[in-house]
Amino acid sequence: MLNLVQTEFLKLRRRKFIWLMLLGALFMPLVAILYFGTSNTSEISPMQFYKWTAFSYTMWIILPLVLGMLCTMLMYDENQNDMLKQLWIIPVSRMGYIFSKFAVVLLYSICFMLFTAVSSIFAGVIPGIIVLTRDSVSFLLIKCLEIGLLIPFAIIPILAVAASQKGYILPVCVTIVYTFFGFVLLMVKMYLHPLSSTTAIIMRNIDGVILNEAISIGKSFLCIGIWGIASIIWAKIALGNRK
Repeated sequence: MLNLVQTEFLKLRRRKFIWLMLLGALFMPLVAILYFGTSNTSEISPMQFYKWTAFSYTMWIILPLVLGMLCTMLMYDENQNDMLKQLWIIPVSRMGYIFSKFAVVLLYSICFMLFTAVSSIFAGVIPGIIVLTRDSVSFLLIKCLEIGLLIPFAIIPILAVAASQKGYILPVCVTIVYTFFGFVLLMVKMYLHPLSSTTAIIMRNIDGVILNEAISIGKSFLCIGIWGIASIIWAKIALGNRK
């Protein structure tokens, strides 16, 4: 398993676009600078600033889209060039193959959110918008780690779609639709969609956040678990049917 994960990271060295996608972590901090730049900074709390930079569109849209693209890229070359036939001959187990891809997505997600946290701090401190406190920084780092750990589990269905297709158009389209519905259902039926369920878990202890439904950690993990297990089974079957 570790050898498979190491191999995945060695393959990523040649993909410059993977590193360029990390720049998506800078988008909301830059928007926050423009939004709060003309405001009275004495009225802006660090938490209010971080809601813009890390706890809103970065988590709802930007990170899921980036991870969906990463899932597609991880699967595309091997599917397109029929390299899976050689992997099965070695042999490599289907589950080991899927989990090695997921491990890359998980580590990438954590790095993305830590980059978001650091850029949020610099975006708030350098223009003088917020004053740093130990509690606010530790909360931001812990919350970004939490987001980086949980969102990949909500992205497993996209990984399964990418594993079942040879091309990249359908997985990319599914990523956009999947992310959009996750955002919409957050305010309608959050426990139907893994992304909105994940958001509910993350939002449980952020001050000033009001959702239409009461937050249930159990329902959230149940939704993520059902979608995740079903997706892994589907991906394994799809890979098994690939001759």
